[in-house]
Amino acid sequence: MQVPVSWLQDFVDLTLPVDALAEKLTFAGLEVEDIEYIGLPSAKAGSNKTLAWDREKIFVAQLVEALPHPNADRLKIVRVAYGQGAPVEMVTGAPNIRVGDAGQKVVLALEGSRLYDGHQDGRAIMTLKKSKIRGVESAAMVCSEKELGLSDEHEGILILPDDAPVGTPLADYLGDAILTVKINPNFARAQSVLGVAREVAALTGQTVRLPQTWNTHAVGAPQTAFVEIEIADAQLCQRFSALLIRNVTLKPSPFWMQQRLLRAGMRPINNIVDITNYVMLGYGKPLHAFDYDALLARANGAMPKICVRPARAGEQMQTLDGQQRTFRAHDILVADARGPVGIGGIMGGSETEVSDATKNVLLESAIFDFISIRRTTAEQKLPSEAATRFGRGIPASQNVAPARVAAELMRDLADGAIDPALADNYPAPQPSITVEITTREVARLLGITMPLAEMERILRALDFTVTPLSAEALRVAPPAYRTDVDGADDVLEELVRIYGFEKIPSTLIADALPPLEGNVALEQEEQARDILVDAGLQEIVTYAFTHPAHESQLVPLETAATAFPLPARAYVALENPISAERSVLRQTLLPNMLDIAASNLRHAKRVALFEIGSVFLTRGAGETQPGDLPEDASLPLEPRRLGIVLTGLRHESTWQSAAVELMDFYDLKGIVQELGAGLHVRDLDFVATAHPALHPGRAAELRIGAAAVGVLGELHPLTREKWALPAQAVLVAEFDLEKILAHAETRFIVRTISRYPAIVQDIALLVDENVQAARVEGLIRQTGGALLTDAHLFDVYRGEPLPPGKKSLAYTLTFQALDQVLSDADAAKARAKIVARLARQVGAELRSG
Repeated sequence: MQVPVSWLQDFVDLTLPVDALAEKLTFAGLEVEDIEYIGLPSAKAGSNKTLAWDREKIFVAQLVEALPHPNADRLKIVRVAYGQGAPVEMVTGAPNIRVGDAGQKVVLALEGSRLYDGHQDGRAIMTLKKSKIRGVESAAMVCSEKELGLSDEHEGILILPDDAPVGTPLADYLGDAILTVKINPNFARAQSVLGVAREVAALTGQTVRLPQTWNTHAVGAPQTAFVEIEIADAQLCQRFSALLIRNVTLKPSPFWMQQRLLRAGMRPINNIVDITNYVMLGYGKPLHAFDYDALLARANGAMPKICVRPARAGEQMQTLDGQQRTFRAHDILVADARGPVGIGGIMGGSETEVSDATKNVLLESAIFDFISIRRTTAEQKLPSEAATRFGRGIPASQNVAPARVAAELMRDLADGAIDPALADNYPAPQPSITVEITTREVARLLGITMPLAEMERILRALDFTVTPLSAEALRVAPPAYRTDVDGADDVLEELVRIYGFEKIPSTLIADALPPLEGNVALEQEEQARDILVDAGLQEIVTYAFTHPAHESQLVPLETAATAFPLPARAYVALENPISAERSVLRQTLLPNMLDIAASNLRHAKRVALFEIGSVFLTRGAGETQPGDLPEDASLPLEPRRLGIVLTGLRHESTWQSAAVELMDFYDLKGIVQELGAGLHVRDLDFVATAHPALHPGRAAELRIGAAAVGVLGELHPLTREKWALPAQAVLVAEFDLEKILAHAETRFIVRTISRYPAIVQDIALLVDENVQAARVEGLIRQTGGALLTDAHLFDVYRGEPLPPGKKSLAYTLTFQALDQVLSDADAAKARAKIVARLARQVGAELRSG
């Protein structure tokens, strides 16, 4: 929120420099993120963020006369007085100054002034120098808004109000500092200039000034001579008030109001709309102005009846932005007998908006349910300053006073006449709160000793009503505008904020530090991440939200109704999804991962991705998960999953060689084997399987011992087409990470590295086609014993001259001893033993040695 300091000074005297005030506010919880200086020097040395107006060279001045330029039709010679010596003569081409003009208040910059160049884009600084313009000497300038840094307007010079004091340095008249204050949800009360002023007053010991008409106790009647107000549900609308201002004249707002709105970040429109915005920014209360005659016309000339009610499903209205909007039953509507005239707390309807023809204004001030406001704002995509304030809650007791301020401004600035009656339906009066606190509680919870007198001083500065109960206790009641205070903890927070967090002494913990215990599950998960990254994969994090139809795309055949990789079960649905496409929690990682892969393949020839994340499964009878508490029985299961997606080139192209080989099933299998080895998982096995999401004959089930932990393989071509992936192998895997990590060994034997050379031999075995290479390798390792340190399959061959139904498996065997140099005879003996066992177990024949 942007807070002009000049506006802040209307409510409270400032006794600190701006930068010191900003620091004090920040320490009290109102973080000042930035300070913008307009025409004033920055408090930070060397800051060039804004240009300061020289007090000796830039003044408020008055036009004495405007004469024609002798050598140019579009230029004028103007004489300007600024209260010091003779009027200054200069040349100007401003279109809003005409020959014969006199009396206008303008901004005069003398020779040597530093200004922004109005003829260049951006904020280029120039120094004003004496020059001749078409033969006429000119050593000064009457300035536009752009040249002063007030805006980008450069079509004409800035015309000041008639009461602008001639001779005053412009820095004293228009100079300002704007605080950009971050308003966190717990500081909703400070989302106005008045709210910030109250904080400043409490922090600096000053008193807040309020308008004479300010009265938060005024209560009217639901029916007056000009309107009747009905509230259908007091939970949705705690209070609705209305004032009638007759015979208004729409025109531009005065200069001072326009400047304040602009500096607070809001564009001026006309006096009526600007007044409602001014009161919202200044006093924190959003208002809405109806064209009262439009309401009368909708009521066929009878007294309008305003009803605040829930929307009827499918009900429609065109809002002020010209959009036709459809409402749901939870939306709050302001309606009359003919239908909606506004969305409560968000936006009015176009049929009753204030226009240039408006003569009578019905000014609405209401308190709506903040939860409903938030929901409707999100659904209708209508964020606004008003919705933000309503969405954080506004006290019902503060409903009428800001409306009175707005009505007075409409009388002063729009020549309106205020009807004395107040239409006011207040079905749910704001409750009062009292809290008792003691010095003992302050010492126990805040860790500081605070005298009772200091506690009383701080609370009174915050507008709390304080009643001493004893030498150590107080009974306090928060002001009506502080609905966020409802307990002792809230009061203690206020005490320490104003007392100063920086005054709390640093202390060391008195007890011994608790023992540091590792989180084995997290450490193993991080280890799995490191292994996969080392294998060349990139981690991604996708949304946990999805839609059942999105996940169903994994299954290409109607006969296969299983989810991946678990049997289908009911989805965990979101009560308030961010969109229809993200209405449930995922049961598998792969669909969102395939989305990312498809997106990346538009710009790359290779993707290698993995994700570790939870899926969300409705519980079956008696199902539990590690860490469950008794109250968790109604919550979904959240097992961790590991998903992998590979496709594209096996290796990136380099200047030495062009990569042409594509990844296949064995690349994926190798990565999974690497993961198992890195986690020290024993008995990892790949078993051929069939799965509806995977290519027939190119899928495997991963097992650890007898336990199945997931599947891997090539994505089914029909499924691949649904994601518009290239016509190449797309390898996917999804595993139950909980089961994999459960088999990971945290303690394992590390072999000594032998000092003696190894003997490496190759063997080629002729086996039946149905014999799995994994079984052959297992028998080799079992039979080779301690001397066999490695066995690696390096070739598979089918075809001539091999007999039909046969294949050749070629392995590299490495023999090495820890205590001696092996001879060829030792290696040959071990190899012969291996070949003999393979012949007995799988019918293998040795092709070559």
